[in-house]
Amino acid sequence: MASNQSDYPVQFSVDYPDRPLNRLTTLVRLIMVIPILIVAALIPGFVNSGQAGTDQVSISIPLVWLPLVLILVFRHKYPRWWFDWNLELSRFVYRIEVYVLALRDEYPSTDDHQAVHLDIDYPDAQTDLNRWLPLVKWLLAIPHYIVLAILGILAFVAVVLGWIMVVITAQYPRALFDFIVGVIRYGARVQAYAFMLTTDRYPPFRLDP
Repeated sequence: MASNQSDYPVQFSVDYPDRPLNRLTTLVRLIMVIPILIVAALIPGFVNSGQAGTDQVSISIPLVWLPLVLILVFRHKYPRWWFDWNLELSRFVYRIEVYVLALRDEYPSTDDHQAVHLDIDYPDAQTDLNRWLPLVKWLLAIPHYIVLAILGILAFVAVVLGWIMVVITAQYPRALFDFIVGVIRYGARVQAYAFMLTTDRYPPFRLDP
């Protein structure tokens, strides 16, 4: 289990806003996000896959998972283009999620990383990954699904409170911001372990970097 963020091969962060947030766009955020959601929904697998246990506050990440399991088991390879596809797709959807949750005002870009940072180390399948673990990682991650389900409910409450505070004060309370980002970070690590299959290191039970 990693002791700090630099020691774990999945890193996620969101820059805290350095200026007041827009109250008007926050009020109509769920309407404004519709166009980019339509784009994301056209990506195969968008509706059917996602971060286990965080559906209350997150958007599904469309991952090409089962074929990757077979490639790792039978060929013990992790194609670089497959990794890049899943990583960039995840970054895109996390930008949408951060916008929906009103953590930032920037409209989600389809390519620029903006203020949302997701970095995952590309694994050397021969040395970093056990070829048989992909068959059971989703099962081994069950304790995390339970924790994420609880955190998802708490994060939903935090999002509602944060939304109200932004509408009233144009500021997202830092404590709520950090908690929500922490929940997303937790889910990103579980996803990378169980479904992106980029690491065999079991995700830590913590929200902080």
